[in-house]
Amino acid sequence: MRLFYEPVATPCGHTFCLKCLERCLDHNSNCPLCKENLSEYLATRGYSKTLLMEEVLQRYLGDELAERKKIHEEELKELSNLEQEVPIFVCTMAFPTITCPLHVFEPRYRLMIRRSMETGTRQFGMCIAHEIKGFADYGCMLEVRDVKFFPDGRSVVDTIGVSRFKVLSHGQRDGYHTAKILYLEDRKVEGEGLVELLKLHTSVYDQANHWFTSLKDNMKSQIQSHFGLLPSREPDPQASPSGPAWCWWLLAVLPLENRAQLTILAMTSLKDRLIAIRRVLIFVTRKRPR
Repeated sequence: MRLFYEPVATPCGHTFCLKCLERCLDHNSNCPLCKENLSEYLATRGYSKTLLMEEVLQRYLGDELAERKKIHEEELKELSNLEQEVPIFVCTMAFPTITCPLHVFEPRYRLMIRRSMETGTRQFGMCIAHEIKGFADYGCMLEVRDVKFFPDGRSVVDTIGVSRFKVLSHGQRDGYHTAKILYLEDRKVEGEGLVELLKLHTSVYDQANHWFTSLKDNMKSQIQSHFGLLPSREPDPQASPSGPAWCWWLLAVLPLENRAQLTILAMTSLKDRLIAIRRVLIFVTRKRPR
């Protein structure tokens, strides 16, 4: 109900603000006015500005258009401030350095993904659901690498885990969840603690490698096709704020419940994480049928 901004015309001849039309088409692929089907228009996403309308606005409503542009830019700036508010996708477990392909079909998440692209952040948080709070207190930031759109508005989003976070407060914006967060980093150790950590790191990596190589070929190929090869052991396990990549790869492929994965994701001690992984490896190795 505001002044036209970035006006576009549909094939049926009706004019809307680009952002307003996109949000309408998130819910229904018909024209909001005449109800003509716009599936093909939606599939090509061939939105082009209505130049005549832009010219009329600039000539007769120049001051109002300048104010409208200022409001739009302020809204965009607010949406891009990930220090203040992070959009949250409530779905599955995600881990740093691990790919997380998503099938997006809900209108609220279509809007959320589009905004992350428009603002240039290309990032949002991923958390698993929580019965009372809506989503868990810990999650992982995902970065969008590619988006493929389908004619009905659905999309497949290729993302990869970037960094872990703790949720400080839960919120909402336009139907999707948001949160204020605190990024997590592993606590570094030195001296004797570091010597012990390096020893443990080598030991658990060898144990993980042995477990993976002993799997049946069909299971190994399924894991590799989805998650890639087991990452190599880093010489300095404390180099990354989230620790070694192979730990997260292993957590993603091990048969663990989400709650157990979440507990390990939240750890800021690499030593504790390695001990937890070792326990899981011992358990799955003993449980495997001979």
